[in-house]
Amino acid sequence: MIDLARGRRLIVAAAIAGFLLRLGFGLLYWVDKPMTHDEREYLALAASLSAGRGFVYDDRSEPGTTPRFGRAPAYPLFLAAIGAGGREYGSAPARVKIAQAVLGALTVWLIGVIALRAAGPVAGAAAAAIAAVYPPLVWIGAYVLSETLYCTLAMATVALLDRAVDRADSTSNGRAMRPWTLGAGALAGAAVLVRPAMLFFLPCAAVWLLVRRRPDAALIFVAAAAVVIMPWTIRNYRVYDRVVLVASEGGVTFWTGNHPLASGEGDLAANPAIKRADLEFRQQHSGLTQEELEPLYYREALTYITEHPGWWAGLLARKAFYTVVPIGPSYTLHSPKYLVTSVVSYALLLVLAVPGMRTLARSRRRPAALFALAASAVIVCLVFFPQERFRIPVIDPTLIVCAAAACAGLVRQ
Repeated sequence: MIDLARGRRLIVAAAIAGFLLRLGFGLLYWVDKPMTHDEREYLALAASLSAGRGFVYDDRSEPGTTPRFGRAPAYPLFLAAIGAGGREYGSAPARVKIAQAVLGALTVWLIGVIALRAAGPVAGAAAAAIAAVYPPLVWIGAYVLSETLYCTLAMATVALLDRAVDRADSTSNGRAMRPWTLGAGALAGAAVLVRPAMLFFLPCAAVWLLVRRRPDAALIFVAAAAVVIMPWTIRNYRVYDRVVLVASEGGVTFWTGNHPLASGEGDLAANPAIKRADLEFRQQHSGLTQEELEPLYYREALTYITEHPGWWAGLLARKAFYTVVPIGPSYTLHSPKYLVTSVVSYALLLVLAVPGMRTLARSRRRPAALFALAASAVIVCLVFFPQERFRIPVIDPTLIVCAAAACAGLVRQ
C-alpha cells in the first residue's frame, strides 16, 4: 500500500513527468503547425497589449470577412506577460508551449491533490499519473488557447474550496475557512476573466455551500469573485456604453448553439451552414461592433426558442448526448490519428470513471466542489453547445479523479 508521504511524492513525480511530456510534444512534435482563428485572435490582442494600444484588435490582424470575437482579457494578458505578443507568428510560439507545460504540470499536481483528499494516497497517485499522460490534457497546452490556463485556475479553485470546508469541519469554527474561501473566490474570479463559462460555477458553488450550512462562506466566495471581475465590467461599460460583464462572445456562442440549423454540437467551424448564416446576420447589421451585436444575437435566438419549445427540447437532448458521447461534428474536423487518440482515451477514462463516481458519492470526503464545477460545465454545454474544448478543462479532470478512485478501490480489494 502507498502511505500519505509516498503518495505525495508520487504526485510530484507525475507532475514532473507531465511537464516533460507536454514540453516534448509541444517543442518536438507540434512544430510549424498552422494556427486556428482563435489562436490568431489571442495573439493579436496580446500584441496590441504589448504595444500599448490596449485591449483592441489591430485592423490588419484579421483581413477579409472573418469575424472578430469579443474576448475575455486574462489570457491575452497572460500571453503578453510571457512576451508572446511582440511580433507576428506563423505557428504557436515556443514560449507559450513552455509556459503552458508548466501550467499543465501544476494541473497534474492539483488533480492528484484533489483525488488524494477524496479517496486517499493511492487515488492521488493514480489521478496524477493518468493526468500526466492523458492525451487531451497533453496536446491542449501546445495550442495558443485559454483552456490550459483556465484548467489550472479551475482546479486550484476547487482545491482551495475543499480545503476551506475541511478546515471548518476539523475545527468546528466557520471562521477558519474564511481565508481559504476568499482565496478560492479570487481564483474563481480570475478564471472567469480567462473563460466566462466559469460564471456558471459561482451559483453552483454558492448553492453547495448553502446546503452545507455555510452561508457566510457562500457570500465570501461570490463577493471575492465579484471584486476580481467588477473592474473589467466597469471598464467595458465605459468603453462600450453598455453592460458587458466579461466578453461579448457569449451572444454569438448562444446564437450558434441554439440556431435552427444547430446539430447540437460544435462551433461555427464545425457547422458550415450556421457559419454562412452568421455572415448573413452580420451583413444585415453591418457597421455594428461585436459588443453591439451581442444583444441582437441573444434576442434572435431567444425569440426562436420561445416560438419553438418542442424543437428546443429535442435540441437539449442532443446536446446532453454529445456532452457525454464524443461523436459530434467538431471531432471530425481533425485528422484520423487525432480523432482516434482523443476518442479512445476519453472512452477508456469514462468506463473507469463510472464506478468511481459511485465510490466517491458515498465517500465522507467526496470532492463536492469538483462535482459542482463539473455540473456547471454540463450546464454550459446545454445552454450554449458541447465541444471538446469546453469538455477538456473541467469534465475530463473530474473523470480522472473518479477513475482514480475506482483504481484505488481495486487495489484495496
